[in-house]
Amino acid sequence: MREIIFRRKPSFRTGRDDDQQSNVPDDMWRKCGGCGDLIYARELERAHHVCPRCSYHFRLSARQRIELLADADSYEPWDESLTTNDPLNFTTGNERYIERARAIAARSDNDANEALSSGRIEIDGRPLVVAATDFSFMGASMGSAYGEKLARACRRAAERGLPVLTISSSGGARMQEGLFSLMQMAKTTAAFDLLRAARLPHFSLLVDPCYGGVTASYAATADIVIAEPGARIGFAGPRVIEQVTRQKLPEGFQTAEFLLDHGLIDQVVPRAEVRATLATLIDLFVPQSLNAQQAAARLVGAGVSSGG
Repeated sequence: MREIIFRRKPSFRTGRDDDQQSNVPDDMWRKCGGCGDLIYARELERAHHVCPRCSYHFRLSARQRIELLADADSYEPWDESLTTNDPLNFTTGNERYIERARAIAARSDNDANEALSSGRIEIDGRPLVVAATDFSFMGASMGSAYGEKLARACRRAAERGLPVLTISSSGGARMQEGLFSLMQMAKTTAAFDLLRAARLPHFSLLVDPCYGGVTASYAATADIVIAEPGARIGFAGPRVIEQVTRQKLPEGFQTAEFLLDHGLIDQVVPRAEVRATLATLIDLFVPQSLNAQQAAARLVGAGVSSGG
């Protein structure tokens, strides 16, 4: 269900100047996409953007997710200037793809140039690499710049002996880049072989919605796959599947809970518990004595160059 934000729109004017109008701010109330109740915006922020009544998880931007997980001032962003170069010169109507992407980036609250944000963070002092998607940026579709940023993040993680956390919310491949976009499925999946060679884990957090080529590639092939409650996860949407198979599908068959029951994911974790869960996973999967030199040696031993 689409999130609804309420804005103050007076139905009459008092005749006073604009600067003397009531100072009631916009966006004070948010409507829950689950139960439909109105929630005070500050109360929602204190609850990590989870409805205190029905536990509906609101969507977050990539930067909001990183800030929610990372220790204060520990986020070191990577490749922020990396953007698509419009390989097909794609045009829709009178608008060029590259112009649309730049316009979306200009409107972004996070100064994001792409749907994927990557970098190094710490969780309770535990270092790791994070790559988080932002659904508000063209549905977090995976294009060539997205794939390149993720591949670079994997290489840096392997060289430095750090685990990788991916936070995935996407509509799939970016159609404006055609085959270049589809190639990112293979490219990103192959990039995680660097982690395997260095014997480092990939933790995948799936959030609503997660569909298409992202689900069909690296997001579902991690060492540990967790998801937020109620997240919709799949390849094609339920209406498309029903039309192709001509069958009535089970209720909620693409929710995180259904996929957990059928073995696709490992755990459903409420948003407030994700940080603690990741800290535990890092302690279990990453040797505390591992350093960058040892990680580089593992890459060399596996026949992978640590340069580039």
